[in-house]
Amino acid sequence: MDFSLKHLAAATLVVASLSSFTNAAQANITPQQNAIILKTFSDTSVKDFRQFLKSLAKRDIAKTDDLGTAISAFLDNKTLSPEQQNQIYRLLGLYTRVKYGSAATQTLRELVAIPTVRVDGVAQHDNPEFIKIAEKIKGLAQGFNLSFRNIDNRVYEISLEGAGDEVVGIHAHADVVPVTPENWVLQDGTRLDPFKVTLVGDRMYGRGTEDDKNGIVVTLYAMKVIKEEKLPLARNFKLLVDTTEETTGDAIPYYFERNPTPNYNLALDGGYPVVIAEKGYGTVMASFAKRKAQGKGAEITAMTGGLATNQIPSTSVATLVADNPAELAASLQKAGTEYAMRNGGNFDVAAKVVGNDVMLTVTGVSAHSSEPESGINPVARMLDFINSLDGKVALKHNHITDAARYAADNWGLDYLGGKLAVGFADEFMGPLTTSLTYVGMDDKTFKLAVNLRVPKGKSPQVLKSEIATKLDAWSKNSNIIPAFDFSIAEPMYRNPEGEWVKALLAVASENLGMEHKFGTSAGATSVHELPNGVQFGLAMPDVKYTGHNDNEFKTTEQFLLDLQIVTEMMSRIGQLPKL
Repeated sequence: MDFSLKHLAAATLVVASLSSFTNAAQANITPQQNAIILKTFSDTSVKDFRQFLKSLAKRDIAKTDDLGTAISAFLDNKTLSPEQQNQIYRLLGLYTRVKYGSAATQTLRELVAIPTVRVDGVAQHDNPEFIKIAEKIKGLAQGFNLSFRNIDNRVYEISLEGAGDEVVGIHAHADVVPVTPENWVLQDGTRLDPFKVTLVGDRMYGRGTEDDKNGIVVTLYAMKVIKEEKLPLARNFKLLVDTTEETTGDAIPYYFERNPTPNYNLALDGGYPVVIAEKGYGTVMASFAKRKAQGKGAEITAMTGGLATNQIPSTSVATLVADNPAELAASLQKAGTEYAMRNGGNFDVAAKVVGNDVMLTVTGVSAHSSEPESGINPVARMLDFINSLDGKVALKHNHITDAARYAADNWGLDYLGGKLAVGFADEFMGPLTTSLTYVGMDDKTFKLAVNLRVPKGKSPQVLKSEIATKLDAWSKNSNIIPAFDFSIAEPMYRNPEGEWVKALLAVASENLGMEHKFGTSAGATSVHELPNGVQFGLAMPDVKYTGHNDNEFKTTEQFLLDLQIVTEMMSRIGQLPKL
């Protein structure tokens, strides 16, 4: 009989009466000890968890402190104290990282290679790439002896059964934001394939490495280990892989119309340690009817921006037609250089002749729209620059110059709503942010989106009314009449209660050396409206998030640490007598 972690369950129940867990017991394994353990073992040197512990018990690291006592007690099937239990959970996380780190990294490569981006005119559940990734995840789950269900290709459900009726939902998503391949270039000129993981130093570059295929992978392998080691669970886990998180967001509601909602919900799609508040997501979409150019000078015929409303790109490119392209390029270059210097000098404006056209490019720094402060928005700067050319470089007036005036007058380079005087902030959640992001064109309209991230303190209805009133007054004054579409969601704020959030906070903060306090996020996840929903990683709050950026990457070290942390978290949450 394989005892494995079986006796840990009994030990947990025995000691539950000894502690209310008001102050979550620590694992008392230092980062230095972690590092020594990781250096000591390789994937070929460990067979299973008990063999890993027996080998570890012979090392000096386990002979000089209470770590050895915990290991001996576990191997001898003795009752464990809360601290000893948590040490064993931590060691299981380390074991998973050693045993399956390389395999998990390879799985991440395979998932990134499937380009699960939205295709215009094709429903996500009909997209062949999503059918392909569903089959890949199904094969992995079944190979790990886990239950798999494909809910109409909207959500992929992987289950790890335990005792009782409680369900903990772990949320990740398979879809990724679009890419502009020509922008995936490193500073040294190395060109990257967004859908092939490229390792440069410790960085794994590729779309989905950070957002959010890493979350799928680490959860699958954590489930695999818990299943292999026969860890008895007091509750069930379900990994719910969303397919529309970055687009319509309708897959998870579709799932819950047909399946019960988990009692507790963790999104591995945000920040560490535990995020209990998310800003509301909003969009102000302005549509400018295409009109024939009027006046004299060059005409702007096209412009690019973010490919999604939640994406600040690294470049924005405008195409201009003129009788004398060389002269226009020279004028734009001079004006652009002066404009950049006037506005911080931390972005670039370049104009060059391409064929019979002039290509005007503003280069900034890409960012997730939830963190506009971490980037330099080229869309805002392109529009403001175009508007500033009036009287300097002759431009015909059309729908794009209308949009430029709208952007410059109402939003400008500020991303806090200051230009429109609608800004506000919450002490915990931070300020309202307003980022010019998506640019779209078709035969009839030019569309321009402002992405909002809304903290508590002002209701969506009040904010929408304020913005609409001010934009309506501007339209009447400017005689530019865009069609506006507003959508603003409520922010999420949880009052963190229960042993489960204490355990989550302890696992993350101890492993990462972070302050033991809850966090807030500007990014909305699939747990936004679900009961007992919080973010649990997988991004570090003090490091720039690269998920929606060109050159998205995840470091190998952080990926392996995520694998370790999620395994420990699931073991600990799975065995708590009461959440």
